[in-house]
Amino acid sequence: MDVTIYHNPACGTSRNTLEMIRAAGIEPTVIEYLATPPSRGELAKMIADAGLSVRQAIREKGTPYADLGLDDPKLTDEQLLDAMLKDPILINRPFVVTPLGTRLARPSEVVLAILPDAFKGAFFKEDGEQVLDQEGKRIV
Repeated sequence: MDVTIYHNPACGTSRNTLEMIRAAGIEPTVIEYLATPPSRGELAKMIADAGLSVRQAIREKGTPYADLGLDDPKLTDEQLLDAMLKDPILINRPFVVTPLGTRLARPSEVVLAILPDAFKGAFFKEDGEQVLDQEGKRIV
């Protein structure tokens, strides 16, 4: 299965998502989006395909969001996309694209909806939270 993750290795949610993909037996294409941001078209398509608004795809925490005045409700989607492309830290992460769909994997287990049911055992996040049981089934 062809899977792409827009990844930030400094982010625990992104690391957990990447490991869930690998636990499904998939070695994804990993794009460290801070160094190699998506194009405007790619970003807009990922946001739309994930069923999000542009504003929902912006990361506020740990970014210049407030300093740039991006909380202004008068800003258009085009202006918000411009800001995200100029400063990729504003792109929320991780976005994951598979043939089964696109998701902003926050929390990381959201990625399970767009991966094949190929898990062979338990999966624990970095913080010890168990997401999959011994049979590879999601714990709700």
